[in-house]
Amino acid sequence: MVLDGVTVLASAILATLYHLRVGSPDAEREFLQGTLLDGRSMAMLLALLCGLIAAIILISHRLHLYHPTRLHGYLQEQRLTAQACLVAGLLLTGTIYLIRASYIPRSIVLITLGLVGVSLGLRRLVYRAVLYRNFERGIGTRSVLIVGTGPEAQALRRQVERDSHLGYTFKGFFELPGGGSRFPANSDDAVGNLDMLFQDARRRFVDEIFFTAPCERGVVQDAQEKARAQGINLRLVPDTYDGLAWSSPIEYIGPFPTIPLYFRKVPEVALVLKRTLDIVFSILVIIGLAPLVLAIGIAIKLDSRGPVFYSSDRIGKKGRVFRCTKFRTMVCGAEERRAAILPMNERDGVLFKVSHDPRTTRVGRFLRKYSLDELPQFFSVLRGEMSIVGPRPPIASEVREYKLGHLRRLEAIPGITGLWQVQARRDPSFDSYISLDVSYIENWSIWLDVKIIFRTIGVVLAGTGS
Repeated sequence: MVLDGVTVLASAILATLYHLRVGSPDAEREFLQGTLLDGRSMAMLLALLCGLIAAIILISHRLHLYHPTRLHGYLQEQRLTAQACLVAGLLLTGTIYLIRASYIPRSIVLITLGLVGVSLGLRRLVYRAVLYRNFERGIGTRSVLIVGTGPEAQALRRQVERDSHLGYTFKGFFELPGGGSRFPANSDDAVGNLDMLFQDARRRFVDEIFFTAPCERGVVQDAQEKARAQGINLRLVPDTYDGLAWSSPIEYIGPFPTIPLYFRKVPEVALVLKRTLDIVFSILVIIGLAPLVLAIGIAIKLDSRGPVFYSSDRIGKKGRVFRCTKFRTMVCGAEERRAAILPMNERDGVLFKVSHDPRTTRVGRFLRKYSLDELPQFFSVLRGEMSIVGPRPPIASEVREYKLGHLRRLEAIPGITGLWQVQARRDPSFDSYISLDVSYIENWSIWLDVKIIFRTIGVVLAGTGS
């Protein structure tokens, strides 16, 4: 959406510059003085431009051009893009006619609409090419489970694995009781039966489930309710199902028609705002605190032997592993000495925390008190591996001890700060740690992120870290 808005804005600017360059001097002078320099006319121009951008975005959204799964082919996407531009162009020209805005040169309007149509088409071609390259590298793909092991399920699995452009990653088959398929799945592929479907879907961070085998209407309805409760997309490969999906639209996964029974709504605008906040805030912190970062690096080097930074593998969204970097606050070889201080652990469950850890250096104690050791993580935020606000990124040994319900906290991008850090940082309870992170995920909003950021600033200045 943001790229489309920028594209429309750039097209309008280029059209205006072209008009001023090739137009007659009188027309140029009239447009500059009578329109651009006239406050009322300028306000009207900006209003029309914002209206065109909003129309393009709303119509494109209505045509599913921002759909997270690329169900359209190249040509279909280009046709829908041209349709969106045509409808938005008709709305713009109709509005100009109704408000009698004769001071707006028609050439600028026509050139703008032409450039918008061409540039949006090219923009989507490039975006799709980048998306496909990421899919081939396993980035941004959607994990799927297939219910059934019959010929339809086997063919759908082959289609998903062969066509990487769909952006799917096959996670396994689930057998229906008494299915009796003539094409049984391999033992490695059949990961469970229907009773364990949603438990295993949570463990594997599944995004979509496909029903390919006919079963009772009640079974599908029960699966639909559970999918809605857990936020997992559910699709049917069409069969009768006693009319359960007669009113649903058909979407094609390659050559396979599927019926979406439940599709989790993605708050696109809010997520764009969150990512924008992450990027802007991180850049400001990195640039503004650069002298402090340099001073911390020098202090660590002078205080103890070893590297300035400490890196370790952390578990991010949906179980993805990424490298998390902090300022080193402990002596070299601290991991080897961890077993000796396990009896000093002050936290419950799988958490580990010692306030007066003997492995911590003098500079390290100061950095931890004011959370300054977290500053290098802003580079992880810029890379998209972390967010400013989110659940704390756990280590693999913690996640291995999680129960099924605890995996809910891995459904969001981990953050530098979060609800637990500002509300119960010294609370040793593991249950409180989990419940606050889950509460953040279920009640997330941009306003909640902003409140947590301001509360974090107060916590950092108060020096309540450990």
